[in-house]
Amino acid sequence: MDLYKAILTLETVEECKAFFDDLCSITELLAMEQRFEVARLLYNDMIYNDIMQRTGASSAIISRVNRSLLYGAGGYSVVFDRAKEAKDTD
Repeated sequence: MDLYKAILTLETVEECKAFFDDLCSITELLAMEQRFEVARLLYNDMIYNDIMQRTGASSAIISRVNRSLLYGAGGYSVVFDRAKEAKDTD
């Protein structure tokens, strides 16, 4: 729980990036960034083959992310919905 509370104390994108650069290896960050991009594309109704070409993600990763979108805890939806709201108010 302390990790998540620590993340919530970060105030800027730069602070967030610095924290995750310290916390994670480059490989871990690249994997998370790829999964996030796959989730964003799936959320926006892009098809698997196009996602594979665009991100380099395997069909297994795309399928795993899709399961999280459909049956997970709802975290992706919270982030994507709030990002859309923020964009709409800009």
